[in-house]
Amino acid sequence: MTFAAPVEAKSIRFRARSFVAFTLTPEAPLDVWLESLDRWVGNSPGYFAGRPVVLDLNVLKPDVVAIEALVGVLGQRGIRVYAIELDGGAELGAHLPPVLVGAKEATTDGLLQPSRKAGRAEDATTASDMKPASDAKADLKAGDLKAAGEARPQDAKSGAPDAGTLMIRSPIRSGQLIFHPHGDVIVLGSVASGSEIVATGSIHVYGTLRGRASAGAQGNTAARVFCRRNEAELLSVDGWYCTAEEMDPSVRGKPVQAFLDNGMLRIAPFS
Repeated sequence: MTFAAPVEAKSIRFRARSFVAFTLTPEAPLDVWLESLDRWVGNSPGYFAGRPVVLDLNVLKPDVVAIEALVGVLGQRGIRVYAIELDGGAELGAHLPPVLVGAKEATTDGLLQPSRKAGRAEDATTASDMKPASDAKADLKAGDLKAAGEARPQDAKSGAPDAGTLMIRSPIRSGQLIFHPHGDVIVLGSVASGSEIVATGSIHVYGTLRGRASAGAQGNTAARVFCRRNEAELLSVDGWYCTAEEMDPSVRGKPVQAFLDNGMLRIAPFS
């Protein structure tokens, strides 16, 4: 009598992985919103390249035909919509991105630990570049993020001096995205062009800042951006932003801080 050896079935491995997704929330009138988006893309070419984008349609509430048109229009601008957020979880068809179910905002509640609120330091006595909030904040916010967990910086040597601060000891290279949802980010080196730092607290760069820095990403209006040498492509606090083209030449190549003051984004000399 012979016996067949049992066949060992290989199991399928399922692992969760977290990504940071930028949300776009179109509002009526749509043509005005698209003009604001075009200005953003014009000031920051390639900003959305290779990044997942979620289209939040709970404000606009368009029908399926309008959604198809909007996804196509965004695609023409180089913005690929990976998913759609729409109350009710309606099925839109296989030709459109899937509808998200149970998405959680990357706030201090839920998945992410409470962020440490930065206190207001004394304001600089002079401000070389001021931008009113009504002009500086487009419908797209630089810090408007959603996440299914904590995104960790890749290929960067980092450590946390305390629970709310991320310290990066090596330079940040072009193409890297550092997203820290728990507080401040300190970079001991420089930040290359084409890279980005997003933090719920303040951002401190002790070298040259050539990329993008977005502080106060989850509504921390007291957050600030500090850098030893300002060559930034974009500076943002709580979504209020200023691009390199809009900055006064007097604050380029200098130590600066960016902060909100009475509804205005200020970029001021810092020493």
